[in-house]
Amino acid sequence: MNTHNPSPSQKQLLLLAVSFLTRIPVTLNFEVSTTALNQASRYFALVGVLLAGILSLGYLVFSYFFPASISVALVMALGLILTGAFHEDGLADVWDGFGGGWKVEDKLTIMKDSRLGTYGAAALIIVLLIKFQSLVVLSESLNLLLIALLLGQSLSRIVATSLIADMDYVSHDATSKVKPVAMYLSTESYQILLVTGGAVILFAWLFSVFSIWHIFTVILVLTITRFILIHWFKKQLSGYTGDCLGAAQQIAELAVYLTLVSML
Repeated sequence: MNTHNPSPSQKQLLLLAVSFLTRIPVTLNFEVSTTALNQASRYFALVGVLLAGILSLGYLVFSYFFPASISVALVMALGLILTGAFHEDGLADVWDGFGGGWKVEDKLTIMKDSRLGTYGAAALIIVLLIKFQSLVVLSESLNLLLIALLLGQSLSRIVATSLIADMDYVSHDATSKVKPVAMYLSTESYQILLVTGGAVILFAWLFSVFSIWHIFTVILVLTITRFILIHWFKKQLSGYTGDCLGAAQQIAELAVYLTLVSML
């Protein structure tokens, strides 16, 4: 009997990426392994494109019945449902750990605690409020809002995933919360991430009111944001955890929206 398990196809890796980052039901007809998850990380930005499409469609439906502010709030709620607040949970854990711990061990212990602390709650409230207000401002133009969602959802996941290539993974002990995370980003996967980002940027430039200067500014801000995140995580933990990647995604997404709002 043949016991060899073939490597998952690119379609299967994409489905794994969707399953890992969202609550969208998919069927995985292969054994999920750490290696497969590492390979699936190349499609994390593409999952962001998928989420942006669903959220944009949601806004179009909601805005038919409700004013812009309520429609934006419903879109944000839809996003939380689709992702299971996966990245928001990481953001809260990071702020709780970094704010409440002095040593690396203490920070990791706090981060793996499922309870929400003051630092985490405050960070979540602030980030969600700023995100809401930014999207409301951008909703003054339907084109602006939809392109902002595309850039925010996809490019933020490129920033977060790319951190894997430049930092060491800090493992939790055996009693920690089970949070699978990609721990290796191959050159091929990195290239696919960047190509996806390039396609998104080209689309945003060709089919939106944003000029090449606007797009360049977004890229510059995200580059600076990425540099700050790496410095922050290395200073706090000497590496990254899955929670750090979730926090990076949220911060990068917010950076996209704030940059676009500032240039209106």
